[in-house]
Amino acid sequence: MKLLSLLFTLALSLSALNASAFEQEAQSRATTVKLSSEKPLVVGNNTIVFQIFRDGKATSGDTVTIKSFMPAMPGMPYMDFKEAAKELGDGRYESVVNFSMSGTWQIHIFITSSDGKKYRVKTSINL
Repeated sequence: MKLLSLLFTLALSLSALNASAFEQEAQSRATTVKLSSEKPLVVGNNTIVFQIFRDGKATSGDTVTIKSFMPAMPGMPYMDFKEAAKELGDGRYESVVNFSMSGTWQIHIFITSSDGKKYRVKTSINL
């Protein structure tokens, strides 16, 4: 019985080591966005931190909106989720993104700088 308990604990520990945080980088001309999450992304709500750089420097004072969507496919309607991000400082913004099912989600990050310039960075995420 102790051996079975030990094996179960070992298997559980090893599976926890394989769970990693999410990190991805997306670029559009002079704008780079680093996406990260403390937990692996799952179907449902996910808290994602976006770090924004323009010309290699972290930005601040931007208005950031995140749109995630999955195009319509046979037998499945178009799905999307749009949410404003809150500024954390040092070019970091945080938003909750909802993925309603597994598959490939398109991500568009809309950025309006403090001087009114608009930027869009696109990427995709596979769940």
